[in-house]
Amino acid sequence: MRPEKEAIMTEITTRLREAPYAFLLNYSGLTVSGMSELRQAIAPLGGRALVAKNTMVGKVAEQLGWENISSMLTGPTAVITGKGDVSELAKLLVKFVKAHEKTAVKGACLDGKALKSADVDALSTLPPREAMLGVLVGTVAAPMTQLVGVFNQKLLSLLYVLKAVETKKNQAA
Repeated sequence: MRPEKEAIMTEITTRLREAPYAFLLNYSGLTVSGMSELRQAIAPLGGRALVAKNTMVGKVAEQLGWENISSMLTGPTAVITGKGDVSELAKLLVKFVKAHEKTAVKGACLDGKALKSADVDALSTLPPREAMLGVLVGTVAAPMTQLVGVFNQKLLSLLYVLKAVETKKNQAA
């Protein structure tokens, strides 16, 4: 393999190995300024865009043990990798695709599992990670809160009985 191709393969391998997820975007009809706009939009979310040959991306995905994504590797493909919140980047890509008619999300790969375009749309509707963690904490804490309430009520009932006994003894004396 030529040194140039080896360097490209190394770059693709490094990016895909370091990223927990990657989106595959059909960028046909996207101008240079449109691609630049995409890169600027995804950068604050920890995303990076890479345009490479489909065969190279397929080989790297196979080397990394990803599910078969060859059906998504047709036509011009941009690989969007990231390290931040996957749902936030999915929202941004879906919004970007709606604004640029000729582009389309082909699919994604999340922790080695292939996702179709519809799965990416569903992923984009999820709340941010922090909100989901808040819901989880609330769900875990709810039974404990109820248990504290029950114990508190039993303790208060005992105090009411003792107070009634005290009042009764004070009235009798």
